[in-house]
Amino acid sequence: MPKNLKIGISMLFKFFALFLISFNLHANIELEGVYYVENREVNSSVITQNEADSFHILTIPDSDYLAKIKSKELIDLLHKNGYKNYEHKSSYVNFVLKSPIDTSFIKRRLIEYYEKEYESIEIIDIVVEPRAYMESLPDEYTVDIRERDYLFNDGTISIKTPQNMKYFFDYYIKAYVSVYESRDKIKKDTKLTPLHYIQKKVLLERFRAKPLQNIDNIQLQAKRHIPKGRIITHNDVELFDVIRRDAMINVTMVKEGMVITFSAKALQDAKVNDIIKVQNSNGKILKVRVTGNNRAELE
Repeated sequence: MPKNLKIGISMLFKFFALFLISFNLHANIELEGVYYVENREVNSSVITQNEADSFHILTIPDSDYLAKIKSKELIDLLHKNGYKNYEHKSSYVNFVLKSPIDTSFIKRRLIEYYEKEYESIEIIDIVVEPRAYMESLPDEYTVDIRERDYLFNDGTISIKTPQNMKYFFDYYIKAYVSVYESRDKIKKDTKLTPLHYIQKKVLLERFRAKPLQNIDNIQLQAKRHIPKGRIITHNDVELFDVIRRDAMINVTMVKEGMVITFSAKALQDAKVNDIIKVQNSNGKILKVRVTGNNRAELE
């Protein structure tokens, strides 16, 4: 390779690296709605993770376990101290004093719950904090997780004591899930093949429905039009129709120990094990059970 070309490529890589560093330094960071803190004296390192240049934000009163500040005021304070790349959506930012309790049992239940719902999930971290300050947990309790919480990376769960006392907790889970994404637009009734999708890992945030976890060993078809780049969910697909309406199919019947096969016209679309009506060559309507591609057995 010519020396000048090597120098040019090297400078290009250096420029690109500097661009990425500059981009990351100036990329906007959204403030959280809630920050859990260890001490009543709250400083900026809770947000910036920079202990060296931290400054005081507020003090949580001794009579309470929570203090809040207007998001705009906090943004102004951060800007004044050199942190220009913060933004906010909520009106207030809350700082909550962490409870001195062990939530490891609740975390284990959450891990079990998410691992049961997803065949392939990589859990990075889980944060669980009570909605109200707690000095201790009950000696006995059960964990109640709502039915569709697995679709989200945060939520509210509760614990219940034998005396029917309930305590509520907020949680956040950081995890990656394997999903299938459509390569291009998939039309309704299209049989799915590897040409239609790509498997990838995505950060669990908010799914509209449960993503498909294993698509390769099942014959599926699109239940509706699926846009390009869409995560394919159970709501988007159904089992593949092995029989189409008006198709000529082979029907098998057993009579007096003999197996007889004849052709008939299907009167509806069908999947394996569906009971459908067919019409034989004499025009008679019969009920059959679907056994495979264009195959059925007389009921």
